[in-house]
Amino acid sequence: MNRNSVRAIAFLFAFLVVSFSVLGQQPQAPGIPTTGFPALDEYRASRVAIYTDDFGELKRYREADAALGSPASGENRVVFLGDSITDYWQLAEYFTGKPYVVINRGIDGQTTPQMLVRFRQDVIDLHPAVLVVLAGTNDVAGVTGPTRNQDIEANYASMAELARAHGIRVVFASLLPVNNYTEDAKESFAQRPRERILTLNGWLKEYCAKNGLVYLDYFSAMIDAKGMLRRDLSDEGLHPNASGYRIMAPLAEKAIAQAIASRP
Repeated sequence: MNRNSVRAIAFLFAFLVVSFSVLGQQPQAPGIPTTGFPALDEYRASRVAIYTDDFGELKRYREADAALGSPASGENRVVFLGDSITDYWQLAEYFTGKPYVVINRGIDGQTTPQMLVRFRQDVIDLHPAVLVVLAGTNDVAGVTGPTRNQDIEANYASMAELARAHGIRVVFASLLPVNNYTEDAKESFAQRPRERILTLNGWLKEYCAKNGLVYLDYFSAMIDAKGMLRRDLSDEGLHPNASGYRIMAPLAEKAIAQAIASRP
């Protein structure tokens, strides 16, 4: 084989390596900076239409909210507001025979600013007796952009103040722990530093104590000896499985009862 042939083969090999590398990359949507996490970048790119056309995703529950109308006389409603952890929770299976009606208003992928946008439609206008908020994990991960703890806390405070103005008792749930026990869990775990989760949970607990709200501590009931989400409570390190929800349900039930009992 002569020198020219060797050069041609080397050039072809280099071209193929570069080509396959480019083809294997996920395209980044124009105007959306990379987060350094490929799966998160891909997810954010898939939601560009939501972020630009319906940031709060009001469309998701608009018709369902209108169909509910006002509560009947003597009817107590409990709205669960949150992200995918709430969205995936089949509440009716866990809260049967209770002296209240549970209404799921979770939306996959949402952050606290998005919940504030839909707060009037999906909470206030439903006239619940109690609101249970489980949020913050996607804020920490930067799903809708980098977010400081102070900004997350301000959004929680705004929700509490809006609820109070409308006579709604508030339960703030702790952020859940996460783990990295599986390959699929490693990226979502890296996006959610344990220190930030602990700091936000500490703030939530203190805020609830100072403002007469109920703090719902899922975190302490779901961690293992390493301070991570117990492996048996989640299949991918972030979302609870059925076993996880079975631990969460009685804790939520107790918090709701406490909130209802504290109503004037």
